[in-house]
Order: sequence, then structure tokens, then C-alpha cells
Amino acid sequence: MSCAALPHDLIESELFGYEKGAFTGAHAAKKGRFELAEGGTLFLDEIGELNPATQVKLLRVLQAREFERLGGTQSIQADIRLVAATNKDLEAAIVSKGFREDLFYRLNVFAIFIPPLRDRKTDVLQLANFFLEKFATQSGKNVKRIATPAIDMLMAYHWPGNVRELENAIERAVVVCNEQVLHAHHLPPTLQTAEETGTVIEQSLEQATEAFEKDILQDALKSARGNRAKAARLLKTTGRVFNYKVRKYEIDWKRFRD
Repeated sequence: MSCAALPHDLIESELFGYEKGAFTGAHAAKKGRFELAEGGTLFLDEIGELNPATQVKLLRVLQAREFERLGGTQSIQADIRLVAATNKDLEAAIVSKGFREDLFYRLNVFAIFIPPLRDRKTDVLQLANFFLEKFATQSGKNVKRIATPAIDMLMAYHWPGNVRELENAIERAVVVCNEQVLHAHHLPPTLQTAEETGTVIEQSLEQATEAFEKDILQDALKSARGNRAKAARLLKTTGRVFNYKVRKYEIDWKRFRD
């Protein structure tokens, strides 16, 4: 449950449930998330957005492992594992009286700190491939992989919006892609803008052309799994020209083998 997605006056009823007649519109009793998660796990996202009144009731559940539905008097036992997440600095919120200190320490039994995406670049490609498969399936498109230049662009970007921004970027790319391979030009403009990515061009036209040529040679070798003759056919050139270019750019074609 996202604590930021519901109005403050509805969060309590969503968490703890309510009895019939507890408020206007409560025509029947309803179980809350704590009851529905009995014996399992309840994940509260954006817990830093909880209002003070709900924080008090949540602390009681964690301490006494019991609660009452809204409008009820009977105590209900809670046997759950609670996982909470937030992008807020809760320690700063405690200082500003926006979050209860006792609740913070009760929640902070086992903390997992996830660094921003820009600090864990090894995750970018795995996540991008996951989102590619997900959105290709949803849209019914036969997009199978990401081209090497596009991968380089994803790896170079600083991702201020973290995983959600990466997910949106891949979804947008899949929407505009009508090929089996997702290329750099399919990615959002923010990834292709030098000022945004911190990759201002500081090379000549000849150097830029050579870099592009090297990228497509490597991409062809990847598609051909290191078979140079097949890679040459993919690029509609001769094996002699292809091998000359591979030697010129000192490409280790053997690393693309299975």
C-alpha cells in the first residue's frame, strides 16, 4: 500500500478496516490491510507521508501486535511481517517533528539502504532488459534486444529519476521502435542531449564517424556471435572490408563468441 496515494482521512480505514456504521457510507464491515496480510507480509511504501494520528496507531500495532477496526471495540491480533520504504530523510523529519522518533526506531530493526541508480550502473542493463521484455510483451512487439550504442547511452546517463525514469525511458523506446533491435534514436531526447548527459561532443567529425563505425561493427559481431563472415553479411559488405575495419579499430572479435 502506498501511504502517499490515499488522502489522510482514508489511510486509517485502509490499514485497520472499519465496522458497519463507523462513518457515513460504511454500509458493511471491511477488513483492513493488516487483517488481509495476516500470516504474511505488508509493504507500506512512502511511509514518511503518514499523518501523526496514523503514526501513533501504527506504533501500537508494532508494539502490542494488536489493533481495532474503526468504530470497533474488539482487539484484533496482528501476526505479520512489516516492510516499509521511503525516499524521505526520516531523521531530518524527526527533527522537524514530521515523524515520530519512537516509530522510527521501532521500524528501523533491519535497514536496507538502496543507493541511487547512478551509483549502481551494473543494475542499469539488467533493469533495461527486464523492462524491454515487459513492454514488448505488453505492446505485442517483437523487440528482442538493445543495440550497443543505446546501451552505452543508458550507462552514461545520470538517471535523476532513478528506476522509474529508466522504466519510462524503455517504455517510450518500445512504443516508437518498429524493429527487432532498440537503437539509440528510439531513446527519449533527454538521454540524447549532451547538456543533460554531461557528454558534450569534444571531437572532430572524423573521430565521431570512426566511433559510430566501431559501434556498428561491434553490434554486428554481437548479433553474429563473433562470426565475422556472418557479421559482414549483416552489414552488406565483404569479409575483406569487414576484417580490415576490425583490425583498424582493434576490435577483439573473439569476445563476442558464445
